[in-house]
Amino acid sequence: MDLPSSLAWLVDEAAASPGPERFLAELGRRLLAEGLPVSGGALTLSVPHPIIARRTWLWRAETGAVIEALAFAAAPRSDAGREWLAGLGPVWEERIGPSQDDPLLGWAGVANKAGAEAFAPEEAARLRQVARFAAAPLAALAAREARTALLEAYLGRRSAARVQSGALARGSGETIRAALLCADLRDFTALSQVTEPHAMIAALDAYFDRVAGAVHAFGGEVLKFIGDGVLAIFPVTTGAEARGDREACEAALRAVAAIRAGMIHLDRMREAEGLAPLPFGAALHFGEILWGNIGAADRLDFTAIGPAVNLVSRLEGLCKPLGRSVLISGAVAENTAATLTPLGEHALRGIAEPCAVFTLAEG
Repeated sequence: MDLPSSLAWLVDEAAASPGPERFLAELGRRLLAEGLPVSGGALTLSVPHPIIARRTWLWRAETGAVIEALAFAAAPRSDAGREWLAGLGPVWEERIGPSQDDPLLGWAGVANKAGAEAFAPEEAARLRQVARFAAAPLAALAAREARTALLEAYLGRRSAARVQSGALARGSGETIRAALLCADLRDFTALSQVTEPHAMIAALDAYFDRVAGAVHAFGGEVLKFIGDGVLAIFPVTTGAEARGDREACEAALRAVAAIRAGMIHLDRMREAEGLAPLPFGAALHFGEILWGNIGAADRLDFTAIGPAVNLVSRLEGLCKPLGRSVLISGAVAENTAATLTPLGEHALRGIAEPCAVFTLAEG
């Protein structure tokens, strides 16, 4: 006896789904085609992530669209899938495993079904059968999502994608063009000597939130946290969503302006609590970098190296002597229509040619 289409798909193909959203949409489509009266579906996975506790994908039969809802670790536990499904019709759901962290699969019936408050017994039996067959592919999907979440948390999205694609050999990499951002706290060593360790960690986290939040908001990626320092890139991209030199530089400029605004706000909050401010410096440069794997044979690091990285680091070191929180190289200034304030040419330690230096127009 041949299996129904949905069950055959779960056995043969579902584990290879590109992601949970495609899994849920395809399974829902097949259930509809088999006559099950589903108006929507929800799939919840727990993920190992610093701030996200659970991810829920919501599918609507009427449109075929899937949206994602996030549950954050600091928020009270809630069931976003059940709440959303209840707005569509009677709800059926099942935990795929014994633990509260196992996948949760749910379906909504048709709201206008005459007199129905729940799925009919034969419909519920079929959904239970689907859930049993879904256990294996969902385990594979959950493992992939967990691996991706961990890699992205520690490497960043682009670097994680490279590692997952198999770019693991030491010395492998590619030359890319990118705007680079290097940021650092001023007088961090002195501050750390007079600040209780847990308070220092909290201060660093607040600072990194401002920097990384702005970088990610404008399409960049943090490559490194080194002590109190940050190295981030805004790559020039190719393909359907290509970003040219100017777009990368202007994205970096918008990010560094947002970082400065965020740090001003943070210092005001700290001042209200009787805490010392966190003066910082940030520099922007644009150029070619080698982005790839370096390190020991059994301990690799996915990072960026090259003269452009050296220059942006040296330029950031000029922030304190010049009394500026943001410095911008001539290479970035040439690739933006933004109004910048020139600060002349300056020699940078270890860099052969003097660097034309600018800052944001407002200071």
